[in-house]
This record gives sequence, structure tokens and C-alpha cells, in this order.
Amino acid sequence: MAAVFGAIAQRSHFCTMGAIADIVNMDDWSRMRMWVLAIAVAILGFNAMVAIGWIQASDSIYSGPRILWLSLASGGLLFGFGMVLASGCGSKNLVRAGAGNLKAWVVLLVMGVSAFATLKGITAVVRVATVDRVALELPTAQDLPTLLATAIGIGTPLAAALAGLAIATALIAWVVRKPQGREPMVWLGGAGIGTVVVMVWWISGRLGFLEEHPETLERAFLATNSRGMEALSMVAPLGFALDWLLFYSDATKHLSLGIVSMVGVVVGSALMAVATREFRWEGFGNVEDTANHLIGATLMGVGGVTALGCTIGQGLSGISTLSLGSLLALTAIVCGALAGLRYQIWRIDRMG
Repeated sequence: MAAVFGAIAQRSHFCTMGAIADIVNMDDWSRMRMWVLAIAVAILGFNAMVAIGWIQASDSIYSGPRILWLSLASGGLLFGFGMVLASGCGSKNLVRAGAGNLKAWVVLLVMGVSAFATLKGITAVVRVATVDRVALELPTAQDLPTLLATAIGIGTPLAAALAGLAIATALIAWVVRKPQGREPMVWLGGAGIGTVVVMVWWISGRLGFLEEHPETLERAFLATNSRGMEALSMVAPLGFALDWLLFYSDATKHLSLGIVSMVGVVVGSALMAVATREFRWEGFGNVEDTANHLIGATLMGVGGVTALGCTIGQGLSGISTLSLGSLLALTAIVCGALAGLRYQIWRIDRMG
């Protein structure tokens, strides 16, 4: 499924940072409608599976009762600003890497190192000792269906069906309200990417779920780094991929859904780029270009882990669970990206 993601993203130019930049620079909302459509499809699919009892949001990292609001906000801002400097988020750089962009490979390497450091290294110590200490404790899970079910006294599956259908319908209505939202490429990117996210949730939460693991006799989700149900995310898995490569001879290191997904996105993008004759080698333009990408990659690695996800991890996978924390992280990422774009405009004006 990750290869399908890479192929669709390469063909449709699906990019969250690009969507925001198009609005700021050209007042073009086409790619934003594509992204919102992907969110709508992911919400609809995820909550449909909750409604029929296949999965539950509480099995993911996004829906616990503890909202790390300072981590989500600060990490999201760092990630959003960083993705502007690095010419795209983690998923976009994976797609660009498959299409021959050497800058993207450097970004992915630096992002992977900074992400792993924030998971288990020096910046992890700082993260745990500072922003992770600030949280809001809820009496129940933070996903909207659970909160709604608790508030009005209905079952969570029914609440998921109602909330998912209502929100997805409203988002799709906004998408198709303008002619831009009815273009075939918008639907290829939006519906295609959203469906991939839903399918990965199904693979992880349904196909890869064991009610009773034969070794531990406990509930288990196979081949996930979080040991819970996972969908696509493009920051922490890069760190785990580097860990797997560097310590390959360690028998305790195993391939996970996230690691394999990273490879799949690159392969899918490469195949599509070759098929459409869009594959080309590209390197850094100058020293400032190099510095911007290195700084941006570092900010994305640190910010993405701190915010528990990126534009895909929180902006699609997390938001599909209707988690309040994911909504906060996504808002912070957008604000960070807007700040980054304003910074770039200021730099251009100053140099001019």
C-alpha cells in the first residue's frame, strides 16, 4: 500500500506544504482541496471500521486520555517551519527521493538521525524533561466518538458512525463546492491517498491483530514499533529504519510496518516517475540551499517525534481517529508552515 501512496503522490503532486504555499503565493486552493479530501476519506473509512467493530481508536497512540498539548503544539510548529525550509514534509521528500532528488536523500538522512535522537537520544531526554511534562488529563479517551458516546450515553461504534459520516460529508461538500475540487487529479490524490491510509489501518488493526499472542498470551499488533495499531507516518519510522540498518546483526531488531512503508513510498514514486518520464537527478543549488535543507530536516525530525507525527502521521492517520490531540498538532503544523513561508518571503524581500 505504501508503494501505491508513493505512486499517487508522485503523479498528483500531493503535498501538504505545497498546498499551503499555493494558497499563500498564488491563492490556488486545488492542492488544499486534495488534502482535505484525503482527510475526509480517511475519517470516513476509519470510523466505518470502528462502527462495524473491526478496530478501535484506543488501540492507537492518538487516542489516549492524556493530551500532551505543549508537546503537540511546539513539535507541530517546529515541524511546520522545518518542512518549508526542507522543501516539503517527510512524505514529500520520500516521493522526491524516488524521483531522483538527491537533496531529498540528505533531508531524509538528517531527519532520521534527529528523529531517533528525539525518540531515544539526547533530545529525547530534553523532550521528556520539558514539554512532555505538561499535559491535560481527560476522564476518557480523547477521540471525538468516545467523548460523544460518553456525553450522550450511546455506544462508541454508533458515535463513530455518526461523527465520521457527518464530518467527512461536510469536508467533501467543501471540496466539491468549487470547480477546483471536482478536477480528476484532485480526486486521484485525495481519494487515493485517503484510501491508502484506511487500508494501512486495516492491515495493522485487523489483519495484523492477534487476540492472544502465542508467546505472551496477550493482545498484540504484529510488526509495529509502538506495539499498538498504526497507520502511515513519515518521521519516527525513518529513525527506526536507521536503527535497523545500523544494528542489522542484532537479532532483536526487526522490520516493522513503518520501516517497510518508507521503502514502499520511495519505490512507488520511482516507478511512477520513470513511467511518466519525470525522473531526473537534482542536487543543491548553493550553500544557503544546503543549510536550509539541513536545518529544516533537523526541525522536522525533532518536531515530528515531539508532536507524535507529521502531516501524514497526525494530519491524516491521527486526524482520521478524530483525536483532539491530532487536531491540535495539525493546527500547529499549519501555523508553523505559514510562519516558514512568511520567513522565506521576508528573506527574498531583504535580499532584493
